[in-house]
Amino acid sequence: MRRNIALIPAAGVGERFGAGKPKQYVEIAGKTVLQHTLAIFLNCAVIDKVAVVLSPDDAVFQTGMHDKLHVLKVGGQTRAESVRNGLAALLQAGLAAETDNILVHDAARCCLPQEALMRLIETAGGCEAGGILAVPVADTLKRAEGKAIGATVPRSGLWQAQTPQLFRAGLLYKALAVPDLGAVTDEASAVEMLGVHPLLVLGDTRNLKLTLPQDEYIVRLLLQQAD
Repeated sequence: MRRNIALIPAAGVGERFGAGKPKQYVEIAGKTVLQHTLAIFLNCAVIDKVAVVLSPDDAVFQTGMHDKLHVLKVGGQTRAESVRNGLAALLQAGLAAETDNILVHDAARCCLPQEALMRLIETAGGCEAGGILAVPVADTLKRAEGKAIGATVPRSGLWQAQTPQLFRAGLLYKALAVPDLGAVTDEASAVEMLGVHPLLVLGDTRNLKLTLPQDEYIVRLLLQQAD
């Protein structure tokens, strides 16, 4: 039976957020961002396991015991390396099979609605090509030319990628088993390089990524509404 396994890379330092600590450890509403994120998957009945990938030097991580949770201190220098290392650790330890669904999710997306998560699993969970949450681009896009507008880019057909991104473990491992991960911007981009076309599954604008300091205000409001 195919399992759904969440993989949360959380080895980053969050330099753009400027909190003096990794942004996944910023405390909001009494819990760290990472604790909020993990809870989304730990509390989802159709998620069988949750693996969090930490830096080998991480001395901050704390969470309550949970039989679904597996902590992997194999984080790399980049997100792609952390995902590759985490997936390899799961496969080598027998915690995942190549036919299992791996749902890679940003540690800093702590407001993912359960209905969006379920929509991804129900739509892409049985698809060999996998799929990602994404939302159609709503704003007008401009291409810069120096500090001026060089051109307006048509937004028709453009989508903004979110996470989770769901792929069979074997497919994702093959996609990430390349010498240079520099061109990998997300898991879907790696899979696309194999000639595979993942599904676009409608995401949710509440599923924002905590990136800049001003994002914290919106995240606080969203978490308060969810309580």
